[in-house]
Amino acid sequence: MTTDTPRRIVLLRHAKADWPEVPDHERPLADRGRREAPAAGRWLADQGILPDLVLCSTAIRTRDTWKLLAPELPHRPPTRYEGRVYEASPGELIALVNQVEDEARTLLIVGHNPAVHATADILTGGGDPEARAGLAAGFPPATLAVLTLDGDWSSAEPGSATLTHYWTPRG
Repeated sequence: MTTDTPRRIVLLRHAKADWPEVPDHERPLADRGRREAPAAGRWLADQGILPDLVLCSTAIRTRDTWKLLAPELPHRPPTRYEGRVYEASPGELIALVNQVEDEARTLLIVGHNPAVHATADILTGGGDPEARAGLAAGFPPATLAVLTLDGDWSSAEPGSATLTHYWTPRG
């Protein structure tokens, strides 16, 4: 793969979480979240958006989202449970993108709001008007934003990507 091959960044907010009396990092998915996560996986598979690499927060709700989503894909990509995704700022998420190996073409980040939404917004320099309108309206649980990036991963910076898809389980 050359650096001229476009890359895709898929940003996924974890599915709907429950609020039991546990530390934030340990919060599980709610029943709705356990239904939404596989739906997000089916949407990715139906669109042919298949990650080569997954960076997933270490929080229980993100790990469970990924574990429920992954079986819906035709193959399970390499997965890194990355502590830096939990409580990351948009700048920290972009820095992680900048460090991805050149061999990966499609990167899926399973993370948290507000960073996932803000990262999609910051990276987006243009794109599909309907997708941009969805992104502007919010980023509910289990929402996906798909961006394309020309060049290598180190070229990801504010305004450098094109928003091609925005999907939310709420229609």
